[in-house]
Amino acid sequence: MGLPRTFLQLLAAMGASMTVPSLLSLVTVVQGWVFAGRRTLTGVMVAAADSISKHFSAYYRLFATARWSLDQVGLAMVRLALPLLGEGPVPLTLDDTLARKRGLKVFGAGMHHDPLASSRRYAVTSWGHSWVVLAVRVQVPCCPGRFFSLPVLFRLSLNQKAAARWHLKYRTRPELAVELLQCLCTAFAERHFRVAADSTYGGQSVLGSLPENCDLLSRLPLDARLFAPPPIHKPGTQGRPRKRGMRLPSPQQMLAQQRARRVTLHLYGRQDTIRLVETVAYWYGVPHRPLKIVVVEPLTGGRPLQAFYSTDLSLSAEQVLAEYAGRWSIEEAFQGSKSHLGFEEPQGWSRLAVRRTAPLAMLLYSLTVLWFAQHGYRLYTPVTRPWYRHKVRPSFADMLATLRLACLKPALSATPAVHQGRQNLLVLLPDTLRVAAAGAS
Repeated sequence: MGLPRTFLQLLAAMGASMTVPSLLSLVTVVQGWVFAGRRTLTGVMVAAADSISKHFSAYYRLFATARWSLDQVGLAMVRLALPLLGEGPVPLTLDDTLARKRGLKVFGAGMHHDPLASSRRYAVTSWGHSWVVLAVRVQVPCCPGRFFSLPVLFRLSLNQKAAARWHLKYRTRPELAVELLQCLCTAFAERHFRVAADSTYGGQSVLGSLPENCDLLSRLPLDARLFAPPPIHKPGTQGRPRKRGMRLPSPQQMLAQQRARRVTLHLYGRQDTIRLVETVAYWYGVPHRPLKIVVVEPLTGGRPLQAFYSTDLSLSAEQVLAEYAGRWSIEEAFQGSKSHLGFEEPQGWSRLAVRRTAPLAMLLYSLTVLWFAQHGYRLYTPVTRPWYRHKVRPSFADMLATLRLACLKPALSATPAVHQGRQNLLVLLPDTLRVAAAGAS
């Protein structure tokens, strides 16, 4: 049992910045990670027992002490994804997610908002790690109409108590998001990026610190103070030039005062009829940057009044809404990484082990999608369920099962057996792997 050659080529490209011993250890860990039931390092080594060629402590040292950069590995993943992106702006998604943990001595753990346990009425916090994640959004040719966010860069967010406990400077999640964008945009200065993020990362602290080659789409408060461009400063006029022009209606007032367009859009997997108004204005806290403002009142679906903005003025209102809706793909990446790749399960507690081990699950998610888009789709056999006859595209669980099949198929094909019996086994294997994966998750 071993990883297919096509997958190993992608893995080697992703780990090109590592030393050869570290890369060989990573290959063994990834092989075990694909098959492990529980993604602790012990569980991973048990799953990869036939490939282990070093003392078991070498695989712990890969995360705890080895010299390699997680950022460099993530940037290599971006290079692997570029062929799927074309020549235009590179779409990005940005968000944070919680990995629940136990233990007071785990580095960086603290109380964070738990969106799954919270409701509109009650806010619940849970003990764990909060990760800020930047992902590249791609469209896979074999899955028309569906986008995948491929996580590439990560930052661990410590709350104020955890930062003080570990003698680190407290940094907000928006500050960490700006650092991720600076890292990516500096490494690929020749490309232009367009990031979609929710309101946590749409505030003035991020908007005012964007790299030159990056645009931002996000939510706007309904009571935001908007202004026209400042008047031209005439020579000889006393006083400093004005930063802002006259006050404009807030987003909520715009919909009541201006004539709205009624359009029907396909967003979030359904058709919605909406009323919208759009304009170009300046937000009070960032007076130097014009924004395309889009205010939306859904007429179907029960969603509330919402306002969005884009720093890319060339986008139409419909494009702004479609680009922002594409942000949902990062939530699917979080769900796939947690349910099928054990993002919350590693038990490392030291500083480097914590910062490196869990992100490997999301990098493996990205690598699996890329491998399936380039090679794995040829091995994929759709399974028809009586209760799910309308399924037309493979899910991430299907992609992972296909990767497992590609790992096992050479070994099964090489075993001496009756030809027909072996063929029947290979036909049944993909569905068996899906059932086993569901049980392990």
